[in-house]
Amino acid sequence: MSDQAVLHVKGRVLVGPEDVRDELWVVDGRISYDRPAGARDVRTVEGWTLPGLVDAHCHVGLGPHGPVDAATAEKQALTDREAGTLLIRDAGSPSDTRWVDDRDDLPKIVRAGRHIARTRRYIRNFAHEIEPDDLVAYVAQEARRGDGWVKLVGDWIDRDLGDLAPSWPRDAVEAAIAEAHRLGARVTAHCFAENSLQDLVEAGIDCIEHATGLTEDLVPLFAARGVAIVPTLVNIATFPDLAAGGEARFPRWSAHMRRLYERRYDTVRAAYDAGIPVYVGTDAGGSLAHGLVAGEVAELVTAGIPPLDALAATSWAARAWLGRPGLEEGAPADLVVYESDPRADVRVLASPRRVVLNGQVVE
Repeated sequence: MSDQAVLHVKGRVLVGPEDVRDELWVVDGRISYDRPAGARDVRTVEGWTLPGLVDAHCHVGLGPHGPVDAATAEKQALTDREAGTLLIRDAGSPSDTRWVDDRDDLPKIVRAGRHIARTRRYIRNFAHEIEPDDLVAYVAQEARRGDGWVKLVGDWIDRDLGDLAPSWPRDAVEAAIAEAHRLGARVTAHCFAENSLQDLVEAGIDCIEHATGLTEDLVPLFAARGVAIVPTLVNIATFPDLAAGGEARFPRWSAHMRRLYERRYDTVRAAYDAGIPVYVGTDAGGSLAHGLVAGEVAELVTAGIPPLDALAATSWAARAWLGRPGLEEGAPADLVVYESDPRADVRVLASPRRVVLNGQVVE
């Protein structure tokens, strides 16, 4: 090792919620807890260190009107990186972002392929828009294109009803989820309303995005099945504006969206109290800015989740859920260093002191 440059990270290294070490070393982009012998050009970074943060609902390559060019997608990814987000579950994108995998300076992405929605029942240019008879085939297609996830649009406004309504019949989602599982992919679904959830969970879905419709009677079902939720509270904060914009045409929908917004914190806390896994996701992309991961963690705390568990939802627990390493021996050195202990105050996450990606200090 005499000719290798080395990064020395010291202070407090939060390997896990209670596993705190004094230092780690980065050699050839990977973590070691053994001091390398004969190393040269040792650079030292000091502070409170976490694994690179996770945004488990993010859309790189997506803008307000659909896919964006590579330069715009790069800016999105860099904005997330600057916020300390080094692992993204891209919960649906119409853009091909595989080129990101060749860039050591951009966050790692776990893709769910492109959204799969019912015809004329989602945002234009975002999704494959299909009918139930084609759902299994499209789920199989996106399972093969993704990185172990498929994204359905579980409900959306039905203009004839003037309110949110399920997108798919029960038999269609049962067959589609079974096919995804056969291909080794997990399935998640966008769901705002209450009436889409039971069928999806009983059909074997693995995760629900937003989950604003999670009611007291559905909580035990989610808990029993181990179905995770990603609440995206920084996105749910936009519901009042959305409701105001749709008031004239869809008053039932507007009133429904306001009710979902008003009980959002109670919904998340009830899920947490029941043991439902809760993870951090911002819904960045589309119309929402990137780089909001610290704000989402703070929202989970506001909802009543203890700070340590809210922190785990964007770090140790989230990485384990996605099957990606944290600060283990030999893992890629993706980490964020802060001035003070984020376990004591999650607001620290908004101001990273240093961001290290693949062993390189990038911020």
